[in-house]
This record gives sequence, C-alpha cells and structure tokens, in this order.
Amino acid sequence: MMHVHLVFVTKYRRGVFTKEILDGLRPIFASVCIDFEAELIEFDGEDDHVHLLVNYPPKVAVSKLVNSLKGISSLMIRKKKYPSIQKKLRPCLF
Repeated sequence: MMHVHLVFVTKYRRGVFTKEILDGLRPIFASVCIDFEAELIEFDGEDDHVHLLVNYPPKVAVSKLVNSLKGISSLMIRKKKYPSIQKKLRPCLF
C-alpha cells in the first residue's frame, strides 16, 4: 500500500465548511476510497479546507483518486443544498 496526504481547499479559500458539512463529507470520502480499493485513514477539516490521509494500492493513479474524491464530494454536498455553501460559493458576477 502507498500513502498520500491530501489537502483540498475551497474556492477562494472561502470558509464554507461547518461541522455538519464536515460530518457529511467523511462517509462520502470513505465510500469513494472503497471504490478504489483504498482506505481513508484520517479525515479532518476546518472552515476552508479538509485533510485526508489515504492508503491506496500502487495500481491506482493518484490523479484519478483525487478527481473522484473532489468531484463526487462536491456533487453530493451541493445536492444537499447547505445554506453556508449556497451563499458563499454561488457564481459571482463581476
């Protein structure tokens, strides 16, 4: 097994993650890891970023794992329509 420490940052470092959202992200990340035969060892976060420690098999490309983790978690969290995300990450018109 190989190990990787990942840090995902919100767009513009906006503080959108509440405890409720972080609690919802853990099972999403764990599920994606299982799909890649990987294991989510540790997960933690603050209002503008999350940390993941993942064990993954050498046959898995880290780029594909990261793309799935970010893409699926973003989709699932946006589907739940948390107010803090709706307000702070809606498209900005300049």
